[in-house]
Amino acid sequence: MSTKAEQAVKPVERPFALIDSDPHAKRVMSYMRPSDYAVWASATATFPALQYLKQTQSPLGAMPKHMGTALKIGGFLGFVGGFLLAYQRSTFRFWGWTENAQEVDRDYKELSARAKAGLPLYGESSQPDYIQGVAFRNSQWSQLKFQAIPWFNFVNHPYHGVDTTKYYKEAAEKE
Repeated sequence: MSTKAEQAVKPVERPFALIDSDPHAKRVMSYMRPSDYAVWASATATFPALQYLKQTQSPLGAMPKHMGTALKIGGFLGFVGGFLLAYQRSTFRFWGWTENAQEVDRDYKELSARAKAGLPLYGESSQPDYIQGVAFRNSQWSQLKFQAIPWFNFVNHPYHGVDTTKYYKEAAEKE
């Protein structure tokens, strides 16, 4: 018998294990790998570098006075774009779309410890159930539409698409 939280998640074919169908932004950030940070840094550096390279190829041959400002803006845009790309890569591992063995182990250890301590697995929320559901429905696939509007999950809710009994099982066996 499936729970309300499991029914809320649309079934999707995944090549790897599903960790969380709508992870909290804090979890996505904390599960980032060094390769994600490398992508973020590369994007931050690449955007202004390409701007500078394009300007050096200008037929006028001279750098405009405002080039410093343009490079700063380009660095900012590269920083934001790199962050969104790194965030999306981390989310894909939560969804099971890319290799995620490290994250599966870490998730199991963290949530089993929370279950053993008697804490809610995904944190407590002061929001009513209806609002938690709205937040879930609005943010579940939002990482696929970052080019339209960056939308992150900042609400703790019970809708994660995984069977949570596996976390409580270990805690019950030790008692």
